Amino acid sequence: MKKLFILLLPLYFLSSMYAQETRYNKLLTGKWLSEDGDAIINIFEERGKVFGRIVWLKEPNNEAGHPKVDDKNPDPALQRRKILGLLIMKDFIYKKGLFWSDGSIYDPKSGKTYDANLELKEKDTLSLRGYVGVSLIGRSSVWHRVKN
Repeated sequence: MKKLFILLLPLYFLSSMYAQETRYNKLLTGKWLSEDGDAIINIFEERGKVFGRIVWLKEPNNEAGHPKVDDKNPDPALQRRKILGLLIMKDFIYKKGLFWSDGSIYDPKSGKTYDANLELKEKDTLSLRGYVGVSLIGRSSVWHRVKN
């Protein structure tokens, strides 16, 4: 019985850590309005990580009336995908407090991907910091939760 307990103890700790991550990740889930108000991003949890997808654009179509596409993407194979529905936030991991890191964010306006951190400042205020290399060299943006 003692051996069984010793074998199952690590599984217990792993499952409780995953449950804690899921509980905190749920604080982020929902729709968020970007700082400039031109997009709404749906943040969701999958496999213990946080992701975000564009679900609304203030101006979804280009001047010709066609849906905007990812034409700034450096990969020619991806330049025809639509901006609406695009997964722009990937792989954020809950760390502690109200802080997530180790994720990335894609900016379709520039075609660049940045390392990023998230911090929930208040229940409905999210601070996102995108950077290259070191968090000190980057740009912050504040998003607000969309009330349904």
